[in-house]
Amino acid sequence: MIFEKIKELRENSELTQRDIAKILNVSKSTYNRWETGEAFIPLHHLNKLCIYYNVSMDYIIGLLGYKSKNSSTLPLNKTTIGARLLTFRKEAKLSQNALAKILNTSHSTISAYEHGKTLLLTVFAYQIATQFNISLDWLCGKSEKKNR
Repeated sequence: MIFEKIKELRENSELTQRDIAKILNVSKSTYNRWETGEAFIPLHHLNKLCIYYNVSMDYIIGLLGYKSKNSSTLPLNKTTIGARLLTFRKEAKLSQNALAKILNTSHSTISAYEHGKTLLLTVFAYQIATQFNISLDWLCGKSEKKNR
């Protein structure tokens, strides 16, 4: 799980939760909730951690068992993520309603993601990546390799 990897990376770097919270510009208590699994880390903060530790998103969320390098130091782009979500959904032959049902959300939420109006929630990105064997790095526009 995500929280186990971010804790492991932090401890291996001999940093405190306060150190990482400062890097991410969040409170220590917010970071603590991500590290203990009480809350999902937002995708843009997950990206910042991947850049900081120079690891892939697939590694940090536990989809890869080895430390692959971060392929991009750029911030996430909602339009790119939306386009890739649309590509994935069409290739999987899923309607927006069908994907919404799988993710337990609404059709309008899926539409907002696909049109780049809203950044995909980490919990949804994680569910898509794990359930459909999709690389989170690909989904987030950080890699051209679609499948893990």
